[in-house]
Amino acid sequence: MGKQICPCLFEEEKVTGEQYYWGTGRRKSSIARVRIKKGNGKIMVNDKDLDTYFPINRDRGIVQFPLKTTMTLGEFDVLANVRGGGITGQAGAISLGIARALFKSNPTFVGSLRGSGLLTRDSRMKERKKYGKKGARKSFQWTKR
Repeated sequence: MGKQICPCLFEEEKVTGEQYYWGTGRRKSSIARVRIKKGNGKIMVNDKDLDTYFPINRDRGIVQFPLKTTMTLGEFDVLANVRGGGITGQAGAISLGIARALFKSNPTFVGSLRGSGLLTRDSRMKERKKYGKKGARKSFQWTKR
């Protein structure tokens, strides 16, 4: 049986004559699949508008930061599918996905994106619970008698 290649692995996709650039972002337990195309700056997350999906300004700023860094805020339409984790983790995952897609669209953005730390995945994860403990590090209360 031959290898099957997923169409989402290709950098560019021709759909109705439009060119999409793909980027995958991960943060904590969130995974975002992001695609960008030339447009007027509309950002859609899980088929919802950015302001509807992220009601907090900080999370909207995290999502828009790669576009502001490369000064392309009104030039690309962003379509993101994100799942898992919480709101802040999802915003970080989308930010990394946008940064990777921008890098594929124009490799000259690498200086500004790398200088802002946008192309590096934040590898911090939740620490697992240990046996004999209440959580990852907290112990049960010690009693003398």
